[in-house]
Amino acid sequence: MKIDLILALPEVVLLAGACALMLVDLFVKSERRGASFVMAQSVLAASALATIFVLMASHVPDERGQVRVLVVEAFHGLYVADYMGHVLKLVAYAVVSMALFYSRGYLHDRGLLRGEFLTLLLFSLLGTMILISANSFLTIYLGLELMSLCLYAMVALNRDSATSTEAAMKYFVLGALSSGLLLYGMSMIYGATGTLTLTEVAKQVATVATDSTQRTFLVFGLVFMVAGVAFKLGVAPFHMWIPDVYHGAPTAVTLVIGTAPKLAAFAMAMRLLVNGLIDLAHDWQQMLVVMAVLSLAIGNITAIAQTNVKRMLAYSTIAHMGFMLLGLLSGVVGGNWLNAADAYAAAMFYTVTYVLMAAGSFGMLLFLSQKGFECENLEDLKGLNRRNPWYAFVMLLLMFSLAGVPPTVGFYAKLSVLSAAINAGQIWLAVVAVGFSIVGAFYYLRVVKLMYFDEPKDETPAPGHAGMRLLLSANGLALLALGMLPQPLMAICYIAIKSL
Repeated sequence: MKIDLILALPEVVLLAGACALMLVDLFVKSERRGASFVMAQSVLAASALATIFVLMASHVPDERGQVRVLVVEAFHGLYVADYMGHVLKLVAYAVVSMALFYSRGYLHDRGLLRGEFLTLLLFSLLGTMILISANSFLTIYLGLELMSLCLYAMVALNRDSATSTEAAMKYFVLGALSSGLLLYGMSMIYGATGTLTLTEVAKQVATVATDSTQRTFLVFGLVFMVAGVAFKLGVAPFHMWIPDVYHGAPTAVTLVIGTAPKLAAFAMAMRLLVNGLIDLAHDWQQMLVVMAVLSLAIGNITAIAQTNVKRMLAYSTIAHMGFMLLGLLSGVVGGNWLNAADAYAAAMFYTVTYVLMAAGSFGMLLFLSQKGFECENLEDLKGLNRRNPWYAFVMLLLMFSLAGVPPTVGFYAKLSVLSAAINAGQIWLAVVAVGFSIVGAFYYLRVVKLMYFDEPKDETPAPGHAGMRLLLSANGLALLALGMLPQPLMAICYIAIKSL
């Protein structure tokens, strides 16, 4: 039990910190929540240090003297500590810390910077971490519900806004439906295998999948599980909640929803489909092919018609998650494992870099928003180059990266996924993806055109404190640096996937 607690030290630290923050915030009188903000950031830093400690303690030499990371199961197989989990958690800490920095001024101006936001944010991160390290259907569902319930409440944070309340209701109802589908699929798989632990499920599936009757039963449950995962990823045809929730939620909450939960959804897909049900790869890959094509088509085409930037980025998310699915479905094709590590590493690289791009994009909207003014519409970006040339350049980097224009990291992320699809023999899918990427480039370049070639509506320079300006600049430049030197991050993703 002691070893189990050491492996779960990051979760223990975060849980204790979130509970302490709840109590401390009762005595904080300042509207800017200075003490609460510092404490939240300190809890994130402590959790990151705990994750690094567990990661370093897992490094052991093998029989050839090479260092490798142990994959250790804890709590009787409910929890797994591996390299992929550690990496995704560290990225999650980073983006949640960025979300806090970006959101503080925005929430304060609107009277929403309360202890509820900070506490719900940390508890949703705890759910994300549990989901990332889940090794059982039980733990997956526990982490998913903890993360989702906190996000539902955060969407409705602005109780005086009818739009936010409506978005929260839609998110809650559709989220409950998707959770039910996922739970039903899990129950079917449990009925066929007799176990909840993913490693045992994989062994049982390998045994019973050869029987046609049992395989039909497994595939029936698999369909529901894939539907549940697809909802959390936000891919078509389970995407209907994304535009309304992104639009209706306060922009600070939209930033949270569009970042860390995507890492959790990717981890859930890897744990369920690759770790647990790899012997049914032929069946779930066919479903992913359909969802990938639909997501690329619906996301990129519908985004062109949007005049609201948050809705445009919502449809952009759908298209990007479709691209990520290309990596997942290109791993094990026809029983061939040769391309598996490269394909799944490309999908992980794509997810991590997309999260950084989404954080910067919504961070820019928060930066340009002021008290009594929401920077949400395309026309609000007109002439930004005249008002703030540097931040127009940062926004240009963000849009170029989302569009996949070199030398930003978005280009390399798309290239790696397309290479994986081609190596797996899915050439037609790569062609479709390139075609829709060209379509998608239109609405990203339209933003650049508005910033650099249109007359500004207002000549007032954008506000924002020094810390936010510095972080936003670093975020944009990081996309450029990772685009020119992607190898270190790609190597980390490759090692993480190989550790599985």
